[in-house]
Amino acid sequence: MAMYRDEDVLFPGEGRQGNISNFPAVTRPATPEPEGGKRRKFRTIWISDVHLGTKGCNAEMLIDFLDHTDSETMYLVGDIIDGWRLKKKFYWPPAHNDIVWRIMKRAKRGTRVVYIPGNHDEMFRQFTGLNFGGIEIRRAAFHDTADGRRLMVLHGDEFDAVMLSHRWLAFVGDTLYHFMMGLNRWVNRARTALGLPYWSLSKAAKNKVKNAVEFIGRYEEVVARAAGERGVDGVVCGHIHHAEMRDFEHDGEPVGYYNDGDWVEGCNALVEHFDGTMEILDWPTEIARRTLAVAQDEARAAA
Repeated sequence: MAMYRDEDVLFPGEGRQGNISNFPAVTRPATPEPEGGKRRKFRTIWISDVHLGTKGCNAEMLIDFLDHTDSETMYLVGDIIDGWRLKKKFYWPPAHNDIVWRIMKRAKRGTRVVYIPGNHDEMFRQFTGLNFGGIEIRRAAFHDTADGRRLMVLHGDEFDAVMLSHRWLAFVGDTLYHFMMGLNRWVNRARTALGLPYWSLSKAAKNKVKNAVEFIGRYEEVVARAAGERGVDGVVCGHIHHAEMRDFEHDGEPVGYYNDGDWVEGCNALVEHFDGTMEILDWPTEIARRTLAVAQDEARAAA
């Protein structure tokens, strides 16, 4: 009997593509995982759009997330490594190496790790179906939740009209986007000096610009419709750096749309609890809550 992979169903006839260049060797991390401590346990974690290899990546915040969470399954939903930027200028600080090490360690200790490359790390799509260090590389996947729903998981650039029709414009937009992220770093350095929490300049601008809001809305509708046409209960994606959970309808049936956000602007992750409940974690808020709790405990101890 013929065997079919998930990506064959979603992307029939698509060939392998791309080349890997200048990818650094993974060495022992500069900042080891903390010993002991309580981790929040989830059935499934989805993260995407980390953009390792760029200065915009909030590596320290993602390291904190990885050190404080655990799951049975973890999906890396594309743009984990930014091959576009690495081709222009090589940038790979120790913190980016630490992230790769932590993910590989999870796979080694039994977490199922599924890596679905996106458009920025499309050079890894040529290895679809292979397994490296316990990490499965897939073009797309289907995930069954604890409460019996079937979710399609893919990066989402497949539904971006700019990527499909005007790839050159996507590269121009990428350059402008990284300029905005440079401003974002300066803003947050000033906020840190003033004792203020992390805040995303680019995310705030995106939420206020009418065209950006309209694009996000259209994108969500197109992705959800594609999931409905494939007969699944929902879709998990990334790509647009906008964490969201909402329901659409296709042929009278509900279709769940889940976007796990990014680790450049919002610093979000999508998680599935052990009863199948889905939740978006906003990690800057989690860190602020934890910091406040520690300060309150110290104040009570000193009283």
